Amino acid sequence: MDLALLTAVASPRRREILRLLWDGDLTAGAIHEAMPDVTFGAVSLQLKVLLDAGLVECQADRQFRVYRVRREALSPVAPMLEQMWTDALWRLKLKAELAETRRGPKPRRRSRPARARRRSLSKTEDR
Repeated sequence: MDLALLTAVASPRRREILRLLWDGDLTAGAIHEAMPDVTFGAVSLQLKVLLDAGLVECQADRQFRVYRVRREALSPVAPMLEQMWTDALWRLKLKAELAETRRGPKPRRRSRPARARRRSLSKTEDR
């Protein structure tokens, strides 16, 4: 097996991109929308690694770039990837790995519900 292939599929983010592309072609923007916890720049960098490894191909369509999986290049690991993608435990593992490798600020937790804020405001107005 090719070292570039193994290196490329070692990343959970790149495996997720391959999963998204497995059943059809997508633009980089559509991939980014499917991975909201990742910046567009990070998606672009991961696509470049997959392109350099020869696992995806890119075709220009007006101002967009459409990406497609090269299944023949992934044939040595395709059965393993397909089994991972259908396994519920793997999906849970992927979610944990993606959360662990997330960079940047943590998503903000929502403050108290609006109803609770209104109640506290009305109590201060009564004083």
